[in-house]
Amino acid sequence: MLFQSIIYGPIHSRRLGTSLGIELMPLDHKLCTFNCVYCECGWNTPIAHPVLPTREEVKAALEEKLSTFDFRLSTIDVITFSGNGEPTLHPEFLGIIQDTCALRDRYCPTAKVSVLSNSTQLGRPDVVEALRLCDNRILKLDAATDEMMRRIDLPVNEHLNVETIIQWLSQFNGDFTLQTCFLKGTHNGLILDNTKSLELVKWYEAVDILHPKQIMIYVIDRKTPEENLEKISREKMEAIAAPLIAKGYDVIISA
Repeated sequence: MLFQSIIYGPIHSRRLGTSLGIELMPLDHKLCTFNCVYCECGWNTPIAHPVLPTREEVKAALEEKLSTFDFRLSTIDVITFSGNGEPTLHPEFLGIIQDTCALRDRYCPTAKVSVLSNSTQLGRPDVVEALRLCDNRILKLDAATDEMMRRIDLPVNEHLNVETIIQWLSQFNGDFTLQTCFLKGTHNGLILDNTKSLELVKWYEAVDILHPKQIMIYVIDRKTPEENLEKISREKMEAIAAPLIAKGYDVIISA
């Protein structure tokens, strides 16, 4: 499933409410630093020179949408950067966030600006600066061991490791939402399971290091590029969340 316009929606998000989406990646293929086995956008498509919308195009499209939107008939709870890949890959990401915040303040000041990111670009100061401007930084950590992270997320950078991601996430001093997709299955003959005891112990340790203001755990909900995946039960997700809730963490379960 690919989003085929710069601005899409509003749509109902099971995690965020009524969401107006902004697409910064190509409109005809996925472009991401991960190639997650569960991604609803499918697999990455290698393109030599991918075409991204410019900062000016994004600003114009968003202003047109907001200036003509009838807020008497509906609301916008959140303006969300997500879509066909990793939004922070855009070279003008900081400027686009600045424009978006200004337009939000003008047209719908109660809406939150949110970014769903896989955390792989947090080594860039401009990306960190941009995310600090947002109301919701929803940042991924699907597994806390290198082996399981690489099996599930299939990072384009084969040298990326969990320790580095945790260091990058620590820059926000807990002022972010940690997002994790739990699943079981196989891919290319390898077992995928970030719900088993060893994986959970390491993930809980990472949570305590990062101490995020919110934790969002969810299960696969749509068709996935890897077909051999299993949806985790609601009961199992509640069991995973229970020790964190007991510690006082704010945990959202989408299952």
